[in-house]
Amino acid sequence: MTRIRSLAVVVYPLLGSALLVLAWWAGVRVFHPQTIVLPSPGGVLDAYGQKTQYLWQMAWVSTWEILLGFALATVGGMVIGLVLFSSRMVDQTFSPLLVAVNAVPKIALAPVMMVWLGLTYQARLAMVVLLCFFPIVLGMTAGLRSTPAELAELARAIRASRWQTFVKIRLPGALPQLFTGLKVAMPLAAVGSTIGELIGGDSGLGYVISAASGQTDMELMFAALIMLALVSVALYLLVEAIEWLLLPWVRSVTA
Repeated sequence: MTRIRSLAVVVYPLLGSALLVLAWWAGVRVFHPQTIVLPSPGGVLDAYGQKTQYLWQMAWVSTWEILLGFALATVGGMVIGLVLFSSRMVDQTFSPLLVAVNAVPKIALAPVMMVWLGLTYQARLAMVVLLCFFPIVLGMTAGLRSTPAELAELARAIRASRWQTFVKIRLPGALPQLFTGLKVAMPLAAVGSTIGELIGGDSGLGYVISAASGQTDMELMFAALIMLALVSVALYLLVEAIEWLLLPWVRSVTA
């Protein structure tokens, strides 16, 4: 049964992707849209074949932007979440500001980042961090606050220090919700990287999409879009794999 479930995890997504490509191909065959509106799967595959090396180079640029920005957001988000949890006054003072910053559409902040930091790699990293740090802060804070009351009482009863309580009880209990925040944040990191590349980049898949759109090269644009989607899915699965390795006890206590 376990082997069948493991196989289904691979087969079902591949089946869904195949059905989507089939529907795309059928739509092109039936409605004959202009290439500038919707290229055919074959045309996109030809564009990928002609510029395979170029697309992979741009994909690596985007991948490293996403990973580095995500790592910075993870560290910063965990620290901010810990600070908000540790002090009610800090929480009440700064939580509304964090919500306000998160509520602003990040595409509106992109020109500001470009003015402050210029058309640089740092500006694109800043966009990644801006988009994905809030779910991490929320997951960290919510996880630390979800410690069962009986465990907190037990820690006080055995006179555990605050550090021992944090390391042995609160942090392990917070990890499931923290990983939920990380899994929400990872696709947002890809969005932030793409926004930065679209507005002020000279490399990366977002730059390829922008340049191909300007040249009405829809086949290349769709090839870059598909590669960006594959990168995002792969990085999301990487986060899930890390969660699976680090939190085996969660699977044993949940249905």
